[in-house]
Amino acid sequence: MFVVDRDKLSSEQRAMLALWEQHLKAEFEDKDAAASCDTMVDTPYVNHVPVLTGGVGRRQLRHFYGTYFIPSMPDDVEQAPISRTVGHDRIVDEFIFCCTHTTRMDWLLPGVKPTGRRLRLAMVVIVHFQSGKIHHEHIHWDQASALVQLGLLDPAQLPIAGAETAQKLLDPTSVPSNQLMKRAINDDML
Repeated sequence: MFVVDRDKLSSEQRAMLALWEQHLKAEFEDKDAAASCDTMVDTPYVNHVPVLTGGVGRRQLRHFYGTYFIPSMPDDVEQAPISRTVGHDRIVDEFIFCCTHTTRMDWLLPGVKPTGRRLRLAMVVIVHFQSGKIHHEHIHWDQASALVQLGLLDPAQLPIAGAETAQKLLDPTSVPSNQLMKRAINDDML
């Protein structure tokens, strides 16, 4: 997914990266909640920041992953990497999460029935490591962008955007800057 020069990483950073990749494989390829939780400390936590989903502790996370996260992934999920930063005790991944909303995804859209619409979300995950295991994950995305794309929020009178937020990360020149500002400001330099 990401190209990282592992030769420039310390042995501790390479171990963190290998463990993170093992965790992602368990979630997205093997679809194994227990294996995913085995990469974590005894009392880990996951917080999907915009909607407060996730859990605290292995028991709750195994249930969350096994009941709500892994089984509700649409078949066409794709993740396009933007950047990866490997630090002393954390990894930060920035990526585009794409799928068609064909199944109920309470971890991302609590209580929202499938709309059949395509989603392209810019996401950031911050993974903190402790004692050789994953301690916690903070996952961020723009929930307003998701709701616009699903037709649940009208951007016409609000300072929000839809899939173009993800597109601008993939290709910064493909979406003009400051379009939302131009609705209320007359400035030729914007």
